[in-house]
Amino acid sequence: MTRAEPAEARLALAPGSRVGIIAGGGSLPVEVAEGLVRQGHPPFIILAEDEVDREADFAGYEQATLALEDIGLLLPLLKRQGISHLVLAGEIRRRPRLTKIRPTLGLLAIIPSVIMGLARGDDGLLKVLTRVLEKRGVTVVGAHEIVPELTAGEGTLTTKEPKQSDWRDIEAGRAAAKAIGALDIGQAAIAIGGRVIALEGIEGTKGLLERTRELRGHGRLAGRTRGVLVKCTKPGQELRADLPSIGPQTVEAAHDAGLAGIAVEAGRSLILEGPETLSRANALGLFIVGFPATEPADGR
Repeated sequence: MTRAEPAEARLALAPGSRVGIIAGGGSLPVEVAEGLVRQGHPPFIILAEDEVDREADFAGYEQATLALEDIGLLLPLLKRQGISHLVLAGEIRRRPRLTKIRPTLGLLAIIPSVIMGLARGDDGLLKVLTRVLEKRGVTVVGAHEIVPELTAGEGTLTTKEPKQSDWRDIEAGRAAAKAIGALDIGQAAIAIGGRVIALEGIEGTKGLLERTRELRGHGRLAGRTRGVLVKCTKPGQELRADLPSIGPQTVEAAHDAGLAGIAVEAGRSLILEGPETLSRANALGLFIVGFPATEPADGR
């Protein structure tokens, strides 16, 4: 088994449905757009200003650019374009600056909710945005509902399998990732020798792996080998946005950090550029494994 292929999880879009994608960084918004085209629903792309690093891939789509601080213009834009469904896809590296948000009549009505969402962290803000849009007639759907083939399956997904000692690292990393997730800090942790040695912060998974590579020379880690990067959803996370994801760059960085493999939460994590990611892991001798989810989440 490589990746999950849950055909029943694919969203059935009615004829005439118009789907918009708020596109951030990375390959996910590109893969979602391509998936929609295959289903006969060419999307309208809303480029998050200064966040998209693959703009050339959207050249063939209808599109608009929106600054994060212009969130008040989002709903009118969706209405003008006749958007019935919206996907939030890709990395957004910063949060909107509240003092720079341009007020509109529609936004003034939800400012208290936005402030509350900002105070609750990234997941709180995503939940507020999702509920505000749905109250106004726009259905928010998860990337995994459009391209369920990106969802990580359960079990070992590569030719290399984890050893018994790796499973101790996976369990330690999972418990730590869930703990920081409950605080809305991050979604990942790294364990080596059965101990957690690094937690994801605002620098993201890339920064976490770079930090781990540098820590390899630390006295307490000297001589220790292997280790696992573990990524999972935050407890109660809104599943229609910001699912944990890995891609070819994650595999390369994990290898550079001296890790033996990567573990992700099956059914709730995405493997971007799947064939390339798994091929690269196989070439470098890393395992990728999907472990079962242990608790319900808010999102569908």
